[in-house]
Amino acid sequence: MPRKLWEHPHPQTTRLWRFMEKVNKKRGLSLKGYHDLHKWSVGENRIEFWNDLWQEIALIHEGDYARPVDPTLRMDSIPHWYQGTRMNWAENVLFTANPRNTSVRSTAIKHDYKIACTEVREGVTSVVNLTWGDLRRRVGLLANAMRARGLKKGDRVAVVASNSIDTLTVFLATTSIGGLFSSSSTDMGTKGVLDRLLQVKPRWVFVDDFAVYNGKTIDLRSKMKEIVAGVNEMREFDGLVSQPRFDDAADVSGVPRATTMAEFMGAANGDSTLTFECVEFRDPFLIVYSSGTTGMPKCIVHSVGGVLMNAMKEGYLQRGMGAETVGMQYTTTGWIMYLSSLMYLLYGGRAILYDGSPFMPDLKAFVKLAGDQKVTNWGISPRYLQELQKNKIHPRDVTDLSNLQTVTSTGMVFPDALFEWVYDVGFPPHVQLANVSGGTDLAGCLGTDNLITPVYVGGCQGASLGIDVQVYDQQMEGGKGVKGRQVEDGVPGEIVVTKSFPNQPVYFYGDPTGDKYFNAYYARFDDVWAHGDFVMIHPVTRQVIFLGRADGVLNPSGVRFGSAEIYNVIDEFFSTDIQDSICVGQRRPQDNDESVMLFLLMKPGKKFTQQLASAVKDRIGKELSKRHIPKYVFETPEIPTTINLKKVELPVKQIVSGRNIKPSDTLANKHCLEYYKQFAKVEELVERRSKL
Repeated sequence: MPRKLWEHPHPQTTRLWRFMEKVNKKRGLSLKGYHDLHKWSVGENRIEFWNDLWQEIALIHEGDYARPVDPTLRMDSIPHWYQGTRMNWAENVLFTANPRNTSVRSTAIKHDYKIACTEVREGVTSVVNLTWGDLRRRVGLLANAMRARGLKKGDRVAVVASNSIDTLTVFLATTSIGGLFSSSSTDMGTKGVLDRLLQVKPRWVFVDDFAVYNGKTIDLRSKMKEIVAGVNEMREFDGLVSQPRFDDAADVSGVPRATTMAEFMGAANGDSTLTFECVEFRDPFLIVYSSGTTGMPKCIVHSVGGVLMNAMKEGYLQRGMGAETVGMQYTTTGWIMYLSSLMYLLYGGRAILYDGSPFMPDLKAFVKLAGDQKVTNWGISPRYLQELQKNKIHPRDVTDLSNLQTVTSTGMVFPDALFEWVYDVGFPPHVQLANVSGGTDLAGCLGTDNLITPVYVGGCQGASLGIDVQVYDQQMEGGKGVKGRQVEDGVPGEIVVTKSFPNQPVYFYGDPTGDKYFNAYYARFDDVWAHGDFVMIHPVTRQVIFLGRADGVLNPSGVRFGSAEIYNVIDEFFSTDIQDSICVGQRRPQDNDESVMLFLLMKPGKKFTQQLASAVKDRIGKELSKRHIPKYVFETPEIPTTINLKKVELPVKQIVSGRNIKPSDTLANKHCLEYYKQFAKVEELVERRSKL
């Protein structure tokens, strides 16, 4: 049994427990806890769960449905859910349905005078509060300006912008008229931005005029010119709108086809009346992107109803969020966690929109912000916590965290040693560590948290309700017509989902045949969603333990294991000397077997030696097994990450295996990949070094 770290003192008081009791009474069941509830939600009567959930969450909508979904349809057919219902994303964010009559539109329970969002810039030097009434007026004004310029349902609007009130306003205004929203961060290279824009063909692109990060102010007008030059021949493109990041808007007269936000808004003639385009449950509203670390990103399109349904299930039901929630998710606008940073609004809570580096002006500033703003739900990454751990910064000693209820972490595998640090020295004992995983592809979670089971060291508390998560043998694959094979609990394998769910993407943009979509999720196992993660389900606790990416799974001599197993050993036993590491498999065309390569990034002032390499190998063999020991251990000056600091293994694996790849601009430091090319001829490298 793993160590128990946390449990809710009164689980019977939670919304999730009360929902389970209602289900028991209504359905004549005797469900006794979360895992019972999950088993029922994906079982033979799973349609009952989706009916009961619909009644519980009370979305603003019109129309009705005969049944949530046809359960006989193949999952890879992307079944329609809740056919007959119509709704709008922005309306559900800006208002709240009357739970006694969910057909009533726009009941303003989110009172005008309450603060909806707080914008905070790097260094906590500027804080802007916006009430619900102010936010509604802003959205109404921009939406009417968009209509006046001819924007309509189905049109795409893109931003290259920071996590700000202006960006939020563009998102809500676009979706209020039934448009599709796409976001990229200002720190992405122009090529990475254009890789997205040229595929989704937006009519308007909103771009910040300046960016502030890590103490530097960057003029983005040259990037504006590059973006316009890149999309200028696209017939759908109407123009670029410059969003001011400071009190005085930048002069963009030198940027072709550009207008200021004030000029664009003038088309509304001061009319801030809010009206909403009601769309089908499965109609699109959001385009997000795969990481694109080795090529063009996939343009994943999500539905209004699917994301609303899943967000209410995860946040409102499983996490108990509501009007008293104050949420702060550290993110850029370039990935799916930007959506998460806004979800607190959906529950009637307050969203903290943070723009800039979390380490400015010092490592304690972002922690202090969580305390000062009385944050209840704080979203960060394992990498951020590792930086605090490395620098011996303990958040509970820095500020008052008595309001903090949950720390949510995603983006990479969460090391076991970091779990223990969170509770031993990092945070107050009442705080729940919610390690989750899922992400861009489903705009939600596969492995997630809940309030009625304990938190143990390792992985996620369990699978998300209604998502039939299973673990399949990786060696059984073949696509359509070839069935996968489930492994026993406690045996590692590939995480899959075997039944349809509402937040499956509706399609990929620019994929008219659907082949890209099918190959992304259904080509491995017949009629089963293969997510690409290597996991194990604990046979007692039912934790979903993530071991690494399936495409980065290590497989020397047929023994499969995840890179996270190696990282856990290094973090636990060598953190004094080693700052980070990356572990990949090498298999070139001439190789009969895979070799494991481990690269170590040393801490400043610490030296890499063969004695250290031997000690690392010995400890891995002792803690795991002899078969886990890397064949090669080398030093590296830098480890590739995405802009959001997510460690990226696949490009390194491909490079050391002799492949020529074209890394995307979504890598923050793609230049460092040059270093790894020498290891494609590792034998020659080792021989040369042995002669030195």
